[in-house]
Amino acid sequence: MNDADVSKQIQQMVRFIRQEAEEKANEISVSAEEVSSFRHFLLFRFKFMLLNGIVLFLLQEFNIEKLQLVEADKKKIRQEYERKERQVEIRKKIEYSMQLNASRIKVLQAQDDVISSMKEAASKELLTVSHHHDDHVYRNLLKDLIVQEDNIRAVLQCLLRLKEPSVLLRCRKDDLHLVENVLDSAAQEYAEKANVDPPEIIVDNQVYLPPGPSRHNSHDLYCSGGVVLASRDGKIVCENTLDARLDVVFRKKLPEIRKQLFGQIVA
Repeated sequence: MNDADVSKQIQQMVRFIRQEAEEKANEISVSAEEVSSFRHFLLFRFKFMLLNGIVLFLLQEFNIEKLQLVEADKKKIRQEYERKERQVEIRKKIEYSMQLNASRIKVLQAQDDVISSMKEAASKELLTVSHHHDDHVYRNLLKDLIVQEDNIRAVLQCLLRLKEPSVLLRCRKDDLHLVENVLDSAAQEYAEKANVDPPEIIVDNQVYLPPGPSRHNSHDLYCSGGVVLASRDGKIVCENTLDARLDVVFRKKLPEIRKQLFGQIVA
């Protein structure tokens, strides 16, 4: 075999090897593209799944936050409703209490009016007593006026309270002659009870107690009767007028009067 043949065979072998190499290279290239495409696919799928997970997470967070906001708004609405409801209840209680107090005040005022009318009627009765000069009723009352605890006459009671050897007596001008008629007996009885000398009783002929009420002086000071005794220096005063005794008795008996009239004692 000559050199030409050898060279030809070598070239054929080179072409064959080159062709095989190109085919293998093509196969490798195709395989590489397929692998690259698969990797891209996997990467895309991973990114999609990751993005989808992020979206789901954000949706969950959004739903949670939205639910929290809704619950917070509901809570605010409930609290506002409860606050207004409490205000309404408080307002109702205040209105009820005011109405109750107003009604109670009206009842108390009506009761006071009844009691005042009773006291006014009693005062008028005192005037009728002090006007009975002819029947000696008032004269005996001046001497035998009964006090709350003791069976002591009006003048005598004041003498025992004052315990003074000399006292000043004031009375109504219309009662002057009646008072003078009972002075000696009252002073003597006081001396016996107190085991002392009869006191000096000086009747004030300059200043008298106010007269009884009339149509002309119904709004002025008045006295229904009785006497006022005082020590000579004026530091000790014993007021034993019919009006003063009525006030004392009325204050003491007021709870009992209320109970008898209204069924219970009103504070």
